[in-house]
Amino acid sequence: MNKLIAICGKGGVGKTSIAALVVSRLIAKKKSPVLAIDADPNTCLDLSLGVEAIKSVGRIREEAREIAGKGMSAGVSKQELLELKIAECLVESQDFDLIAMGRSEGHGCYCYANNVLKAIIAELTKNYPFVVLDNEAGLENLSRRIVQHIDTMLIVSDPSKQGIKTIKRLFDLSQEMAISYNKLALVINRMKPESESDYFQSLQQDIGANYLALLPENSEVASHNECGQSLLTLSDSNPVVEAIDRLIINLKL
Repeated sequence: MNKLIAICGKGGVGKTSIAALVVSRLIAKKKSPVLAIDADPNTCLDLSLGVEAIKSVGRIREEAREIAGKGMSAGVSKQELLELKIAECLVESQDFDLIAMGRSEGHGCYCYANNVLKAIIAELTKNYPFVVLDNEAGLENLSRRIVQHIDTMLIVSDPSKQGIKTIKRLFDLSQEMAISYNKLALVINRMKPESESDYFQSLQQDIGANYLALLPENSEVASHNECGQSLLTLSDSNPVVEAIDRLIINLKL
């Protein structure tokens, strides 16, 4: 069975960077191929991985509906057409593939495309030992059950008071929504040298997280993000990369 790693947290805390780094380090540890799923409507995981997602599921949903509406899909059911077009969204690379959810670009319910996406992902994931899911802010994607089983959930935050508050809120929501996972880790991103770690260790114990990762603020990571450079090019000795390596080892991924 493959392992699915779901990354969630509030907006602006670096979820996408961490998703890209997890993909990168899984590849470095010879655990490829990895399937990266960009479930954030902003669709920027591709940039962090050095590829380009030309089409998203949200966009092709509208294309498929337009084709069906014009009667241009004779002999092909609406579901078959949508499934074929979703397959076009897969970006293939040497050690990983990526599919982007995007956003619904027209009127109407997104539930149908969501259900088809679930089926496509269930089929796609059979071919990958590891799947990394970069979520939008909050837990909406997980509550919609886009994926059925989560091996490891990473709740990401910055060290701010608001971020800390969000960690607890997201954890409580995950319990209310009965989101099932095997392992839980807290990832505190952009830790400054003067940041206190004691509170996060206490929070880890309070919510029963299996691991606490403290990622230091890092100019090289910041520069890569500002320049739109792939995070796969970071050196093995980068302290953030080393912290992600420890997370992978300690969680036995």
